[in-house]
Amino acid sequence: MEPQPTAPRPDASRPTAVRAIETVFRLESPRVIAGVARIVRDVGIAEELAQDALVAALERWPRDGVPDNPGAWLMATARHRAVDLVRRRETYARKLREIGRDLPRTVPAEEPADPEHIDDDLLRLVFTTCHPVLSAEARTALTLRLLGGLTTAEIARAYLVPEPTVAQRIVRAKKTLARRNVAFEVPYGPDREARLDSVLDVIYLIFNEGYAATAGDDLLRPGLCEDALRLARVLSALMPKESEVHALTALLEFQASRTAARTGPDGAPVLLEDQNRRRWNRMLIARGIRALARADATAAGAPGRYALQAAIAACHAHAYTYEETDWRTIATLYGLLAARFPSPVVELNRAVAVAMDQGPAAGLEIVDALAAEPALHDYHLLPSVRGDLLRRLGRTAEARAEFARAAGLARNGRERELLRRRAGEGS
Repeated sequence: MEPQPTAPRPDASRPTAVRAIETVFRLESPRVIAGVARIVRDVGIAEELAQDALVAALERWPRDGVPDNPGAWLMATARHRAVDLVRRRETYARKLREIGRDLPRTVPAEEPADPEHIDDDLLRLVFTTCHPVLSAEARTALTLRLLGGLTTAEIARAYLVPEPTVAQRIVRAKKTLARRNVAFEVPYGPDREARLDSVLDVIYLIFNEGYAATAGDDLLRPGLCEDALRLARVLSALMPKESEVHALTALLEFQASRTAARTGPDGAPVLLEDQNRRRWNRMLIARGIRALARADATAAGAPGRYALQAAIAACHAHAYTYEETDWRTIATLYGLLAARFPSPVVELNRAVAVAMDQGPAAGLEIVDALAAEPALHDYHLLPSVRGDLLRRLGRTAEARAEFARAAGLARNGRERELLRRRAGEGS
């Protein structure tokens, strides 16, 4: 039976109830979908049943009042519909067997509604939405939809793509999971590490798109950063013994702490050296320090990719002024990161740290060695970094040319304006 709502409140306005429903559903929908998916074993159907529960709430709560525990009401309503669906399927399958036929797939029996399983269900949902059979774009869209609680329109606005494109990605992702018969489970053994990397990558991609938007007129999209950080925190709670989960959470906490200082009043980017560090969020920095300590405490071997990046971010967070930054340690950490996880982008970042530690000529040597890298051919930060190093060496005309080239490659309007201004000033 569905839990009964509280006594009717005739004076409660419908708009107030609708706002409450929208808020509760955004917060509770991941758990509802996860709990129902454990019964029906299909995230697409689970989302539909969660939506059915939302419709029921829209019909009943304005009339009867908001329940004392609205999340539990939604969960119970959705599970009730899931159980009905399973029973109908089983009845149909039994009738087919009676005439000598069977369904190609059997439906699992109803499982008991144990609240202790909810966190496990969320973990299963994370690993399902981030399954490697899906493209990176599909994983990101589906994760934001089912775990982030974002609407298709909100995802489309965040990534500056047409809403039908996002809708198609989500629909195709659900169909792919069903067609490939992807199990609704947490992988164990050899598959777990590879699958966990996919989960962490999706959360990191979501955060990065919010932290430094690849296109559009705004440098930041704070909503995406908040969604990614929330997902990382949830994952840390669900997987307390996974060092890299805590490391990613630490990295995002440190990065998010700088958000308020990264743009000026007009939305223009503020370079790291010019940021007012009093605007850095010390509470988020403290959370990052604690998460990094948990990552260190649970590490079983050499630090992973996110642990090294979080350690770099911690160096910046501990410096109360730009001049106090421990660039030597940062350069060393980037060296370890480049050795263990080679990447042209990591090497470009290492060049910046080396330049700050040993001088711009040392950094420029590394940057020039990256000039032929195909992966960086259209990467605007390569000429941007090179321009900055040339400026510091007094090679002003060359620096201006590099900033102009970087501006031509930049897809984000705010970054493009900054680079054009630097090209004009030569500084």
